[in-house]
Amino acid sequence: MTRIIGIDPGLRNLGWGVIEASGSRLSHVANGVCHSEGADLAMRLLSLYDQLSAVVARYQPTLAAVEQTFVNKDGAGTLKLGQARGIAMLVPAQAGISVGEYAPNSVKKAVVGVGHADKRQILHMVQLQLPGVDVAGPDAADALAIAICHAHHAGTGGLSAAIARAQA
Repeated sequence: MTRIIGIDPGLRNLGWGVIEASGSRLSHVANGVCHSEGADLAMRLLSLYDQLSAVVARYQPTLAAVEQTFVNKDGAGTLKLGQARGIAMLVPAQAGISVGEYAPNSVKKAVVGVGHADKRQILHMVQLQLPGVDVAGPDAADALAIAICHAHHAGTGGLSAAIARAQA
């Protein structure tokens, strides 16, 4: 059994989702959103760090996955998102957890089957793959999708493990 945390970085709302993978079986553990607080950027980043640290300490994942940042036309916005992404990578790394990175289109393709799915399609497929899950919002749904993507690609006993066994 492997416990995976998926993290959808954001400066205002940082989504997180924890699943367990046993072979090809996935189950939901928890999900939520860290909301940044503070008057300036440094305090907002610190609040995200503290909240995400508490999540990692509580659920003790063994693997982590973070969505890669895509560059948009707003350079300042992209830079701020990159700083939140740094927090998303630092917290698991400090806990000794290996961190995988996935492009948004890779996550969508792994969960929905197409690389340009919208938020409704992602939520729907997350709910199908994790029956009974109560998703805390779109950012948490994206984080669960990132965790599911990592489960499919990280050798947790699913497709990657089957390929490795076939090649051995």
